[in-house]
Amino acid sequence: MPSFSALYIEDQCRDFPLVETIIKQCPDVPQIACERYGEVFNRNAQNFRLQKRRPGLILAKKHHRFVLPAPPGYGFGDENSYYFSHLLNCPYDCRYCFLQGMYRSAHHVLFVNYEDFKQEISQVIQNCGERPSYFYSGYDCDSLAFESYSRFAEHFLPFFKDYPLATLELRTKSAQIQSLLRHEALPNVVVAMSFSTAPIYEKLEHRVPSFAKRIAAAQKLQQAGWPLALRFEPLIAHENSEQYYHALFGQLFDGLDVNQLHSVSTGFFRIPQTFFKNILKIYPDEALFAERYETQNGLTSYPSALEEQMIATCEKALFEYIPKQIYYHCRIEAPTS
Repeated sequence: MPSFSALYIEDQCRDFPLVETIIKQCPDVPQIACERYGEVFNRNAQNFRLQKRRPGLILAKKHHRFVLPAPPGYGFGDENSYYFSHLLNCPYDCRYCFLQGMYRSAHHVLFVNYEDFKQEISQVIQNCGERPSYFYSGYDCDSLAFESYSRFAEHFLPFFKDYPLATLELRTKSAQIQSLLRHEALPNVVVAMSFSTAPIYEKLEHRVPSFAKRIAAAQKLQQAGWPLALRFEPLIAHENSEQYYHALFGQLFDGLDVNQLHSVSTGFFRIPQTFFKNILKIYPDEALFAERYETQNGLTSYPSALEEQMIATCEKALFEYIPKQIYYHCRIEAPTS
């Protein structure tokens, strides 16, 4: 479990039951009152790299923009696709993550007014009528990594059970699946687990649980009947990457029931140019950012020829294991907050 430098608590949400529970979990962590979370999270001259070593947890109330349209090309739903963020930032420290270029602070913000989220999600679902809708919860955070504090899945699984035409994706690199295993499996809740090659994990995915723990978690979820998806996003170019992606796919698909997979996706390292420049200031010596990139329409990514080569190689290897019908390539244009 994370070790927080402090608990920052908005005055307006101190009496929330979830806040009281978290305070009891962190008896030795200093508590600091604030009027609005932006006083801490958005202030100038913060040291993201230093904060990341031991960030604080800000307990706050969200007031608007609970549900937003998903960026074009983000997920597996074509129309009526949305995302919502109960949490800002992630306990893991992946060097390629766009969040470190989007936010000034490495502190975590947990919005504790879940009922307001549910109310707006309900309204969106009702507006869709008899058409399916899709909701992505792991866009500005990891959906499950904070579960021991947030109880997010614990709160939202019963909610989505009542809306069978609405699909919730839990995007995660976590192995914290206890709350899911305690609950009956829901056909409209997809657990999307992200994986990278061994060199990328070792060099760039700091604090992320081991491959062994995550594949064991994926196997348990499948055995319990949960829809499982696999995400290979972002694909990162590195020495002998073709060999390592082949090895990764072999390890994963040999240990899972391919016929029971919900979906499999790939996506490239693409990031708004402003975010990319911000990350360079934080990690100027990181080799990942010394690669050759191109910027088009404000978005920084690999040269198109390299992307085409990588996707052709990865798709060829993937289709040795999975049917094409469950595969899609994420072509997200740019993150938004």
